[in-house]
Amino acid sequence: MEKEFSNKVNVLKALAILLVVSGHLEFSLLGMFTPYSFQLALFFFISGYLFKDKYLDDVLTFIKRRVRSLLVPYFLYNVFYLGVTVLIARLTGKFWGMPLSLKNFFITPFLNGHQFDLSCPMWFVTQLFMTMIVFLFLFRVLKKSFDNKFFHLGFFALLGIAAIPVSKVITLDSVTLIIIRTMFSLFFVYLGYYYRNYIEDKVNIFTLKWAGAVIALQSVLWLFNRDFDPEHGIGLSYVLVWARFDEQMIVPVITALTGIWASLLVVKLVYPYVKDSKFIKYTGETTYHIMANHLLVMYIITAVFLHIHNIPIQERANHDIYWIYNPIQTTYFYFVLTMVISTYSGVALQWCKKKFFAKL
Repeated sequence: MEKEFSNKVNVLKALAILLVVSGHLEFSLLGMFTPYSFQLALFFFISGYLFKDKYLDDVLTFIKRRVRSLLVPYFLYNVFYLGVTVLIARLTGKFWGMPLSLKNFFITPFLNGHQFDLSCPMWFVTQLFMTMIVFLFLFRVLKKSFDNKFFHLGFFALLGIAAIPVSKVITLDSVTLIIIRTMFSLFFVYLGYYYRNYIEDKVNIFTLKWAGAVIALQSVLWLFNRDFDPEHGIGLSYVLVWARFDEQMIVPVITALTGIWASLLVVKLVYPYVKDSKFIKYTGETTYHIMANHLLVMYIITAVFLHIHNIPIQERANHDIYWIYNPIQTTYFYFVLTMVISTYSGVALQWCKKKFFAKL
């Protein structure tokens, strides 16, 4: 039973990272759900889903494990991408990142995580660390003061929903961005915890009535979608790292909820067919490495395309970090190749860790 639970979580994690990578290539794996509309909320949901009550009485162990699993590899990657960014700058003349400084190396990762463009998706890692620490202490206080699951759900829902209007009335700087992101993400962490403990084996939310209601709701939400043209601003998508919700108020929360429901349904439907897939297993186990490396893999693929077509590599420097060569024809090629390379390089890194650093 424990193995099946672990396998299902792995499939959900694999789906979440597939959604992130496809989003950065600007297409959606789930038609009615646009890129950036719920993927990060899904990762926060998974973190809450995996949260164990025992840590409420063992705070030190929880913090140590989060430091070891999130921050230590983060700063190892930070060193790696410092070297990669300097190397690319010497080859192309463009430094893909912020000016080199101790602040940008040690502090900026917690502010916005964009010190190096090629590793910028990892801003989520430090935000996840901060969110989970805040969640632990808040949940401890709530449990001791008023131990009622509906009160807890209402409290965290209020935090998540309030994050959007608050972001519109305060000055957004490095500190307030952290506050807004944490408020928003805390709701989905608790939602994951709530789902596992009070819904998953007790309430069937995957009936035809539920499916019809979600489809109908998402159809209504689509009326607010303006992602067809960047000039129109954000619709169902939102940019959490910069607390960019444009004119939307409640839509980002709702579309995150419908997207999470759809993801859970997808896993429920496909699990019998993919439970023995080694690639899906590896993908779910290496989400950290895929998050860290997929933009670098895309950069290398683009460099190869430019070389094949006799285009100077300097042309890459004329575009943003997400630019790919001839996206109309190559998007899905990028997606498949990026997932394969990122996944198996992650497997290799995990093997090296077990082989050479297991005792550390």
